[in-house]
Amino acid sequence: MLTHSQARLLARLAEFGDHLETAWDVPRELSLPGLAESLGLVRSALHQPLSELETQGLISTRTAHVIGGGSRKRTVVHISKKGRVLIDKETPTSRTTSSGIIGPAPDPTEVHGRLSEIKQLSEAISNGKSVILSGLPGIGKSTLARALASHLGSLRWKIRWANCSVNTDVKAIGNMWLGNSAPSSPEAIVESTRVKKTLLVLDEVQELHPRHSSSISNLISKASSSICSVLLVVRAPNPLDLDGEFVEIRLQGLDLESAKLLFSEDIDNETATVVSESLGGHPLAIRLWSPDEGVPEKSEAVLRYVEKTVIKRLSEDGTCSLDELSLSPLPLHVEEMASDAGINELDDSAILKWSNGLTEPHHLVRNVRRASWDDQKTSRLHKDAAMTWSLLEGHRARKLEAHHRSMSGKEEDIQWIESNIQQIALSDSASAAVVLENALESKESQILREEAATIALDRGERIEAGIHIEKINEVLPRKIFESRLARLNGNQTLAEKLEAEVITLSEPSQRAKMEVSSIIRRFDDRLPGRLGNSESDKILQIISQVDLGAISNDERESATLSLELVKYSIALSDSNIQEASKSRAEIESRLALDDNFLEILDLKARLSSRVNGASSNSSISWSKDFISSLDEPVTRILAIHSTLEAVGKEFPNWLIEAHRESCGYPLREDVPSLRRLSAHRWYWRGVLDPVNRMSHWTEAISRFRAAECINAANQLVTKMAKGS
Repeated sequence: MLTHSQARLLARLAEFGDHLETAWDVPRELSLPGLAESLGLVRSALHQPLSELETQGLISTRTAHVIGGGSRKRTVVHISKKGRVLIDKETPTSRTTSSGIIGPAPDPTEVHGRLSEIKQLSEAISNGKSVILSGLPGIGKSTLARALASHLGSLRWKIRWANCSVNTDVKAIGNMWLGNSAPSSPEAIVESTRVKKTLLVLDEVQELHPRHSSSISNLISKASSSICSVLLVVRAPNPLDLDGEFVEIRLQGLDLESAKLLFSEDIDNETATVVSESLGGHPLAIRLWSPDEGVPEKSEAVLRYVEKTVIKRLSEDGTCSLDELSLSPLPLHVEEMASDAGINELDDSAILKWSNGLTEPHHLVRNVRRASWDDQKTSRLHKDAAMTWSLLEGHRARKLEAHHRSMSGKEEDIQWIESNIQQIALSDSASAAVVLENALESKESQILREEAATIALDRGERIEAGIHIEKINEVLPRKIFESRLARLNGNQTLAEKLEAEVITLSEPSQRAKMEVSSIIRRFDDRLPGRLGNSESDKILQIISQVDLGAISNDERESATLSLELVKYSIALSDSNIQEASKSRAEIESRLALDDNFLEILDLKARLSSRVNGASSNSSISWSKDFISSLDEPVTRILAIHSTLEAVGKEFPNWLIEAHRESCGYPLREDVPSLRRLSAHRWYWRGVLDPVNRMSHWTEAISRFRAAECINAANQLVTKMAKGS
């Protein structure tokens, strides 16, 4: 007859196939720390039941390489055939899987002594309330939230889970809740999740950076006022400034009887009682306790216990690895670390938590360790970490290098950020925004201030952009930014006034570039469809007044090409074949004969001839073949959009599928034409998907505004109001 502990161990081991018994790489869940973590036990609680099970031939142990755990081999445990037969007869309650939960929810672990809290949370959420679950680090907030998610999932609730880190923004939360290619505006995200019996979970809220907390506060406030419920999991103080009503539940330590369940069966009742009482029923602190170190003093606070006992007992290697992980803003792969020699020691001490091969210290330990450093040591550690990451390649390495440089406070690191921030922003504008905030907090730099304003405007963040624009000293760049901000705010009159002032103040070459950009933006600032004659005439008149004589030859060729493209599109819209041919010749003289863009022009010409609002079948067939031949994503999207506009009201399945596939390609935020293309892509998503039209068009409106296309945004608002 198996004991309770033995049955739990065998049931957990039975979840893994027997092919792992000879595998070179073994999941961490089969290591001793992984088993203890998943069962919610202190590490020492495994020793006796494992020994007894091995003696009975129900399990076997060996050393193997643990996936994501570094190069050193570790002890792993496998269930034997005899053990599988036995556990099939005596299977305890099966563990809950993550099935039905959308997003990066942690693996479920066994929960002790939280039934009343689960009931309290479940009742509040089932009654339509949104909840803030707070408490000390390590007290079990995330574990409880995960158990609640499983409980509600069994009641046919849909659970959408997101985790927070220092770089998390609204877009990242949307992607976790809804999957990739999700909308990025709060309004569209909320519209996409607006379904009854839906719980939106946001875990580790305290990790958010102030740079993104305002927009996330807006998202959560809107979500909580919808028909969904929201569960925020946070260590006080809560960084979010929320509107609406939230029920706040503060999680306390475990009751004595539940706390004692975490201990090994060979720990006597008196010791388990005294340790549990001394540590206030704090589950992580209990797991960090070792029988070798005696009973903690009853008056000793958990934080002091971690500092004076848990961290102090580490070796030099363990301390170095802990410092590197504690300093990092993100969980790390062991292979990325400069000081990984102490990983096994940290894992054996229950200090680490793992997810998808990445590791970080439990935040209780991390926070205590960070608090022990003075400013000088913190700066030095960041400087050393920046140098380590500077030797590695890739976007992730540059992002982490930039973070550490922004935190070092050194002049040379500020200069490095000035030179490299645009590269960071290309791969991750949310991270770049945080890096700039950190750097500007330590030292004022007008270069970084302008970069911060640019990134905020490119991301469509009006409040954040305004804060930085106010602190720009030079008149001309400030007016340029103010003009963009006015468009973002929907004030076309003010935007045009400021732009006129900028053009007057600018050098002739800069003036010409701005005029060309303004013309292109004006032409693109509309929903798909023919351009009105009066607007066409106005744009052509403005083009005729542009003086390109003051700019360099290369820039003049580029500007002329851009203007001819506008003239070509206007000519096709007006069915003016003669003018279209003239512009086509001018464009061809400036492009290589095999340039795909020439074929895009020919496609537009073929599709411009329509009967009853639709192009001929032969033109659509030619377009289908052309689109299938394209590999370059932007060109492909342009061709798809042109064809969608030309087919009339009946969209062929191949075109719908081509557009769906194109939605997975990310478009750069820093290029105005691509911001406009992104907005149009969301518009067409709404056209092709009537069920989700409201959320798609809400996102399109947000994207048009971020692209400074006021007219297109207003046209779509009107279209939505009419229900068309």
